[in-house]
Amino acid sequence: MAGPQQQPPYLHLAELTASQFLEIWKHFDADGNGYIEGKELENFFQELEKARKGSGMLAQILPTEENFLLCFRQHVGSSAEFMEAWRKYDTDRSGYIEANELKGFLSDLLKKANRPYDEPKLQEYTQTILRMFDLNGDGKLGLSEMSRLLPVQENFLLKFQGMKLTSEEFNAIFTFYDKDGSGYIDENELDALLKDLYEKNKKEMNIQQLTTYRKSVMSLAEAGKLYRKDLEIVLCSEPPV
Repeated sequence: MAGPQQQPPYLHLAELTASQFLEIWKHFDADGNGYIEGKELENFFQELEKARKGSGMLAQILPTEENFLLCFRQHVGSSAEFMEAWRKYDTDRSGYIEANELKGFLSDLLKKANRPYDEPKLQEYTQTILRMFDLNGDGKLGLSEMSRLLPVQENFLLKFQGMKLTSEEFNAIFTFYDKDGSGYIDENELDALLKDLYEKNKKEMNIQQLTTYRKSVMSLAEAGKLYRKDLEIVLCSEPPV
């Protein structure tokens, strides 16, 4: 007869205070910008994976609440599903959703990923994300922060790290591909734009990657039309004002 089912490894991680956690966070936030991103993010999650296997320094220091990102990534689904849910709430294409919309956003996200949840768990998710991402308390949550809920391999926004454009650069490249001045581009034009962007930054991108990125970005589109503000959210250094 089978023995009792074991709990997921992350449930065995010891708890500690938020201030102690921040000391660990700073270890990985090597450039001190308040985010763990790019290579820092990879190192952070490699260490988390070691912790889940019972080794590495995080095994003894990461609290249940603060290893929330690791837990949530196991339930969140694909980047396309994430962006479809985002589009429902970021109706004005500002690059932000309101904090009071977060619960609905998470609910939709979990439904799209076919992950069951109960009300207390949803409330816990909501409150934890607010603590983590609405640091200035302005009641707004940005796409770049919220996309950190995605598994690293699904977080297509990370693929554009180091290639962010200024407003002027973005307007120039969008105008080039929006030749008829309609204010939107289609899927084929996005393909060409992404290839161009990668070539200019001397970065390689294979067909499979291109297809994945295009699908994720096109999740923001309406009826196959990717509007200027949609793409600006993804490619600009700062979300549109």
